[in-house]
Amino acid sequence: MTTVGFIGLGIMGLPMAVNLSTAGFDVVGYNRGKGKADQLAERGGRAAGSVAEAVREADVVVTMLPDSPDVQAVLLGDDGVFAHGRNGTLVIDASTIRPDVSAALAGAGAERGYRVLDAPVSGGEQGAVDGALSIMVGGAAEDFEAARPVLDAVGKTIVHVGPAGSGQTVKAANQLIVAGTIELVAEAIVFLEAHGVDTDAAVRVLAGGLAGSTILDRKAAAMLARNFAPGFRLELHHKDLGIVQAAAREAGVVIPLGAVVSQLVAALVARGDGGLDHSGLLKLVEELSGRG
Repeated sequence: MTTVGFIGLGIMGLPMAVNLSTAGFDVVGYNRGKGKADQLAERGGRAAGSVAEAVREADVVVTMLPDSPDVQAVLLGDDGVFAHGRNGTLVIDASTIRPDVSAALAGAGAERGYRVLDAPVSGGEQGAVDGALSIMVGGAAEDFEAARPVLDAVGKTIVHVGPAGSGQTVKAANQLIVAGTIELVAEAIVFLEAHGVDTDAAVRVLAGGLAGSTILDRKAAAMLARNFAPGFRLELHHKDLGIVQAAAREAGVVIPLGAVVSQLVAALVARGDGGLDHSGLLKLVEELSGRG
């Protein structure tokens, strides 16, 4: 049985770890808040009291953490993966972080005998629960093939997109598209409501045409109900859009619409709404329209 050390059991990480356990992996999970590791233990995995304990006997390590500094600390720290893992361990970082940081961590891992992949995911909480995530993977092709059994247990669309850091670059593009689409869906809903249209009917017909999208399918009903319980928090999307803007500037690419939606997300976070789902962009559209 392959042992997987799983670090980071949040909204996305816990269901991913549970799916790995269900698929037959021996999953040892660690989270800064112990309650999450206990939940994993209740659902077939094992709880670890530290990163070192989680990775010491692992064949594969998966990290699912909020930001670049978190991943750097977990991989490079004194209690971290590179200090306590086994030589040759496959390290899969499913977090969304800066592409340059991913590439640097892959290099640091290789120097220490680790095989590191950046494998950020898309699909939100429901995709994680369903084991249907889209996973964009950067790193060596042979390491990608070695990682397939683990990735297959948590994802549905799994694609090797290039060398180290490439997965994070593709994820940045994903987050740009998602934020822009949510903003347009929010604007469309406020527009429809202002005209007194049957919005449920409107969303059904829009979803069947060229305007149809996964965002419309998964987010519209909750937006209509003003239910902004987080599947993916605005504060995390704010972080991701910062990654997009920095990477675009570095490449000399202009993203005017991305810059606008980035500012709208930043405004919501700054006023204290960062804990809401990213579909909470609807609140700001309502207010700017004088309807909040």
